Amino acid sequence: MKKHVIILLMLLISVSGYAQRMVYKQKAVEVTVGILDSKEVNGNYYLNLTVNSFGRHGNYWIWGGEYQRRNIAFRQWNVPVDSYMGELGFSKQLLSDKRKFITLNLGVTAAAGYEIVNKGENILFDGARLEDQNQFVYGAGGRLSIETYLSDRIVFLLQGKLKVLWGTDLEQFRPGAGAGFRINF
Repeated sequence: MKKHVIILLMLLISVSGYAQRMVYKQKAVEVTVGILDSKEVNGNYYLNLTVNSFGRHGNYWIWGGEYQRRNIAFRQWNVPVDSYMGELGFSKQLLSDKRKFITLNLGVTAAAGYEIVNKGENILFDGARLEDQNQFVYGAGGRLSIETYLSDRIVFLLQGKLKVLWGTDLEQFRPGAGAGFRINF
C-alpha cells in the first residue's frame, strides 16, 4: 500500500511541475545579487530586480533595474561609485532538458542610467580634485545564465554578465557574476 501512495505522489508532482514551466505570457520577478569584476571584491557588487515575460520556446523579455556599487582605489582611500540603471532586453534559450528542469539562456539588453562618483563630492579628503563627474551613462549588456527549477514556480539561477557603457569617465567594460531567484506567477 505504501509503495502505491509514493508512486502516485511522485506522478502528481512530476505532472504538475511540467505544466508550470515557462508558459507563454507567464510573468516572473527575478532578484539577482553579485560581484563586479575588480581587483578587490570587497564593496564591489550589484543588485538587480527584473520583471520577465515569457515568450515561446522558453525565451523571455527582460525589464529591470540595477544598482551597482564599486570602490575605486585612490591612495589609501576607496572612492565610491554608485550607478543606477534601467534595462530592457530579450533572453533566448540555448539549451534545455525535455522538462526544462535546467536551461542555459543568453540575454542581450540595452541599459541607461546615472552614475554618481564620490557621493557627488568633487574634493577628496586630502584636497585632491576629482576629474570624474556624475553623469548619464548608456550602453548594452549581455548575460549568460544557468537556471534550474527548485519547484513549479521558483527558479535558482547563476549568471555571468557584461555591460559596455558610454558616457562614463571610468571603466567602459563592466563584467560581473551573481546568483538569484525568480518567482513565476
